[in-house]
Amino acid sequence: MSEIKTRFAPSPTGRMHVGNLRTALYSYLVAKHAGGKFMLRIEDTDQERYVEGAVDIINRTLADTGLVYDEGPDKDGGCGPYVQSERVKAGIYMKYAKELIDKGEAYYCFCTKERLESLKQNINGKDIVMYDKHCLHLSREEIEANLAAGMPYVIRQNVPNEGTTRFTDEIYGEIEVPNSELDDMILIKSDGYPTYNFANVVDDHLMGITHVVRGNEYLSSSPKYNRLYQAFGWDIPTYIHCPLITDEEHHKLSKRSGHSSFEDLLDQGFVSKAIVNYVALLGWSPEEDREIYSLEELVKVFDYHRINKSPAVFDLQKLKWMNGQYLAAMDPDIFYQMAEPWLKQYVTGNYDLHKIAKMVQTRIEIFPDMEAETDFFDHLPAFDESLYTNKKWKVTPEKAWNVLTEILPRFSAVSDADFCNDELYTVIKDYAAEKNVKAGFVIWPVRIAVSGKQITPGGATELMEVLGKNESLSRISEAIKNLTAIVK
Repeated sequence: MSEIKTRFAPSPTGRMHVGNLRTALYSYLVAKHAGGKFMLRIEDTDQERYVEGAVDIINRTLADTGLVYDEGPDKDGGCGPYVQSERVKAGIYMKYAKELIDKGEAYYCFCTKERLESLKQNINGKDIVMYDKHCLHLSREEIEANLAAGMPYVIRQNVPNEGTTRFTDEIYGEIEVPNSELDDMILIKSDGYPTYNFANVVDDHLMGITHVVRGNEYLSSSPKYNRLYQAFGWDIPTYIHCPLITDEEHHKLSKRSGHSSFEDLLDQGFVSKAIVNYVALLGWSPEEDREIYSLEELVKVFDYHRINKSPAVFDLQKLKWMNGQYLAAMDPDIFYQMAEPWLKQYVTGNYDLHKIAKMVQTRIEIFPDMEAETDFFDHLPAFDESLYTNKKWKVTPEKAWNVLTEILPRFSAVSDADFCNDELYTVIKDYAAEKNVKAGFVIWPVRIAVSGKQITPGGATELMEVLGKNESLSRISEAIKNLTAIVK
C-alpha cells in the first residue's frame, strides 16, 4: 500500500470550531499512526466568508495543539500552492472543469438568479433549488454566443437522473443514493472561483491524499464527489466520516454555546493538551479503559475503525474534570507561568503569587476557579459567627474567642523574619500541647479568622505566611473584636 497522506483543509472564516479541530486531530492521527504525512491546505474560495486574520488563527491553533503538518503554505512538499486562491490564479480548477465539459460530465449554465428562484421547491420545510438541467440542452452555437457576449455563467456537474451512486465509508459502511436526489452542483462560480465541492476533489487528487477525514454532514455530498473522481478516471480516496458533535441538549454544537471553538476554551481557562485529549474522545473510543492520553500516546493507539457512528456529546463538566487532571500533574513552574496572568486579576495585594499558585494547583479545574479560591486575600469576607462552630473539633464561638485571644500574643512574638509556616505551626502545636487539645482545635478558629472561610487552599499557617505578619495579626484581632461582641 502507498504511503498514507491526509489533509486538513479549513476555510479561514474565524475561530476554529471544536468540530474542525477534531477533523484536524483525526486527520493527523490517521496519518501519523501509519507513519504517513499530514498536510495543511487553506480553502479560501468562499471570499464572502473570508475573515481577516483567520489564517493566523488556524496556524496558531495547530501550533498550540502540536498538530505539526509535513506540507503546507510554508512547507512546500511539491504539491503547492497550498492556498486555493493561489491555485485559482494558476488556472488549475478551470482547466479541470473544462475537461469535464469536453467529456459531457459538466456544462455551462447561464441561468439568472430570477430563473433559479422560480425553481425553488419546499423539501422537508426548506426551500431548495433543484436545477432542471435547462442549460445542458443549449447548442454549441448558443453557448459560444453567450460566452462571446460576456454573459455571466457557472459550470455545473452533469449528474444523470437515472440509476444510483454507491460509495463506501469506513465508519458508516456502504451507502447508496438515487441519482435523482443529486443536484447538478456548481463546480465553478460566476466569479471564476471553484466551489468547495469541486476544489477539494481536484486538490485531493493532485496532492495525493489517500484518506479523507471530515464530518458526517458531507456524507450526502460524497456521491457527487465520487462521480467527479470517476469522470476523471482517478482513484477514490478512503472516506472517514466523523459523527456529529452536540451540546448537552443534543443540539448541534453552535457558537451560541459559548465553548464551540478552541480559542473560546482557551479564553475560559482550559489548557491545550487537555482540550486535544478531550476532543480525541468525541466520537472515538480507545481499546483500553483509560481517558488521559498525551498526543504522542494517541498517535500510538489511534485506530480510526473505532470511531463511532452516533453523535458525540460535548460535556463541558467532563472537560473541566480532565483539565483539572492536567493542571494537577503539571510541572509547578509551568503551572505558575500559565496561572500568573489569571492570578494577577484575582489577587492585587502585594502577596507572593508563587506560593498562592502552589496552594491552588491541585484544587482547580480551570484557571478562573482561582478567583473563588483566592478572593479572601484581597478582601476578607464579612464576619460570620456560624463559621466558628465545628462539631469535629468541638469548637464554639466562645472557645474560638478564647483560643484566638491566648494565641495572638504568641504569634506577635514571632519575628518578622521567622513569620513562616513552620514557625507558626510550631506555635500552634506548642499551644495545643500546653492546653492538652488537638492541633485541629486551634487551627480551626485561626483559619476562619485569617480567611473568613471554612475551606481554603492551604492551611491556616500557610495562609498567614502569605498574608504576612501585620495582615495576619490584624485579621485575628478583628476576629477577636467581633467574637467579643457575641460571647461577652
